[in-house]
Amino acid sequence: MSKKPDPAGLKLRLIAAQRLHAVLGGEHFVPLSAADLPDGRDRSLANRLITTALRRHGQLDAIIAELLEKGMPAKSGTFEAILRLSLAQLVFLPDLGAHSALFLAVEAVKRDNKARHLAGLMNAVLRSAQANSARYGLLEDEYLLPPALEAKWQDAYGKDAVAAFASALIDGAPLDLTLKDNDPALLEALGAEKLIGDSVRVETRDRPVDALPFYAEGRWWVQDVSSALPARLLRAKPGGRVLDLCAAPGGKTAQLVKAGYDVTALDSDAARLERLRQNMTRLGYAPAVLEADATAFQAQIAFDGVLIDAPCSATGTFRRHPEVLWHRSAADIAGRVRLQRQIVTQALRQLAPGGSLIYCVCSLEPEEGEDMAAWIAGTFADLAPAPVIPGELTGLETAVTEQGHVRALPSMMPGGVARGMDGFFVARFQRNG
Repeated sequence: MSKKPDPAGLKLRLIAAQRLHAVLGGEHFVPLSAADLPDGRDRSLANRLITTALRRHGQLDAIIAELLEKGMPAKSGTFEAILRLSLAQLVFLPDLGAHSALFLAVEAVKRDNKARHLAGLMNAVLRSAQANSARYGLLEDEYLLPPALEAKWQDAYGKDAVAAFASALIDGAPLDLTLKDNDPALLEALGAEKLIGDSVRVETRDRPVDALPFYAEGRWWVQDVSSALPARLLRAKPGGRVLDLCAAPGGKTAQLVKAGYDVTALDSDAARLERLRQNMTRLGYAPAVLEADATAFQAQIAFDGVLIDAPCSATGTFRRHPEVLWHRSAADIAGRVRLQRQIVTQALRQLAPGGSLIYCVCSLEPEEGEDMAAWIAGTFADLAPAPVIPGELTGLETAVTEQGHVRALPSMMPGGVARGMDGFFVARFQRNG
């Protein structure tokens, strides 16, 4: 007897479950590519299911706690991932239909040797969820942020800002680009809206990035507007030697080359450096590229400027990577702070007298931002703060703090354009002499 073909949509569900299962286990979320699912519509749907499950993680936690009185079954393979995808569809994506959510969930569980004995439980739980889907759909902004993180951010940034963070989490991030030139025709061809400086925003994501106009010609690169701030604030001498630490994938490197500096891009990750090289080739830029550990690298000749985009908790990127909200702990942040201090200490050994230093992180945690800036200022006697003034960030003046740092928040609107920006912190210093 020939084996029955798999139901339509099952492969998509299984691949989505595997990817979500990996993220729940601690991996960084990377959207499914054509190599994972060749059909563009299937890929788009799978990514939509995964990202909805990740953005609604806290709400799904609350729903699951009500549905599973004994908690999540132990050693159950992809059961949890399949359940979260299906609940996300039932409650938050009703346009996809309830029947497929139930049917495909049960079929997917049957394909997992570690979870197949739970097919009955999956069916019962999802039928209960279907009966209560209208009530669950009224959760709105409740449970979106981890309680401890929400309280911490409210203390730092205020309740209104954090309420906007929750909305930004659900909305996701638009596509921001940095332009190689400011040709108005380029802006029109991209259908983009100007933000600040040479940053623009493309709201419509109906095409892959590499299918947008002038991609192959290297006239722009992908870079969130907040990530474009640090390089813009470096104040090295014209044509000076600049070291871009932790440089991959290269957005800031490209900015520094565009500004006319003699740039060295350094990173310890070979794969990410290869991506940087590819980006630079497409853009027609030729910085020096080094694979090295930023905590140990020693240059033979000092640099006129050093930009440190330090490894951090990355909580400011939650619009693109919702998983960071649930994968970070106080111990994680403390470990990153120790690494950041090591990198700053070593970076100062590369900075010439009178040189400009930028320290930045894509983090909303004060320990990695404001507290690190205070530590730098209080630790190195030959390094003085070089405060940023609001006039340097026309269209984003509110991001400049009283201390002369830059604190970009997802609730801010660069250039008055809606849908916010990543959370980011930037501090600038200058070496005496």
